[in-house]
Amino acid sequence: MRERSLQITYRKGRPLAAYLYLAGETGEKSARTEPSHDGLLVVDYAADGRPIGIEIVSPDAVGLDQLNSVLEKLGVLPLAEEEYRPLSAA
Repeated sequence: MRERSLQITYRKGRPLAAYLYLAGETGEKSARTEPSHDGLLVVDYAADGRPIGIEIVSPDAVGLDQLNSVLEKLGVLPLAEEEYRPLSAA
């Protein structure tokens, strides 16, 4: 079982992309993706339709409120400030 976690990828010291892994089974693969209306977030879904992760295409352009809005629509608990802090510091 995998817990929710945030991974940030850097290039030349700047955040290039980030991925929020949602709680689920370890090794789950994405069966389909759906971009947010602004294209800054891409939600990955398992074959059974459950959201398994969110790609943050442009970390410096996505705020906590925006990310939590998507999580709310997915029926997932919002991120707390301390969970988001590594992304805001990047």
